[in-house]
Amino acid sequence: MPRPDFAQISSYEEFARYYWYRDELIKICKSLNINPSGTKIELMETIRLYYSGTMVKPQKKASSPKPTATNLTLQTSLIECGFTFGPRFRAFFAEITGKENFKFNVDMVATVKKVKADNDVSFTLGDLLDVYLGNKVYAQYDKSMLQWNRFVKDFCADPATAHFPDKIKTASILWAQVRNSTREKVYTTELLEEFGELIK
Repeated sequence: MPRPDFAQISSYEEFARYYWYRDELIKICKSLNINPSGTKIELMETIRLYYSGTMVKPQKKASSPKPTATNLTLQTSLIECGFTFGPRFRAFFAEITGKENFKFNVDMVATVKKVKADNDVSFTLGDLLDVYLGNKVYAQYDKSMLQWNRFVKDFCADPATAHFPDKIKTASILWAQVRNSTREKVYTTELLEEFGELIK
């Protein structure tokens, strides 16, 4: 069944059966005058609340506090030190972990975003280190956004697709059919036969 327009959907259960890009969710929230910010999971929850009759109004952004911590320690509040993903904090974590080429992971990025949104002054650089090490969960990256990447990777790895000259274009045609349906958002070889006319 093709995905209907949002205006034609009467329940959250029906809405959740379809795949929606984050940009689409933002537009839907803006059109409903409800909070259009957050991760894809958070936006889906906002829309779920809308269907339940709860209005989630857009929030005014709080002014950022001025950095006060100068010497960074594991006890330093992430909010109070004005944390960014810049070289100062990369160097700090490189020294703590012993990893010269330290890289922030996606769950750290999601966590920092949530800490700042919640203005959680109790959250420390040590807590963020625990997120990096997998010892703590505060917020997680919305891995559902990786479904398209996984779809393309699996499509390209399938020997049955070797003859397609423009694999990305072909994969995107199949993805559109899967994305706009209630089926699981994964690539299978059977899609080549099912939508053979579209990808000729």
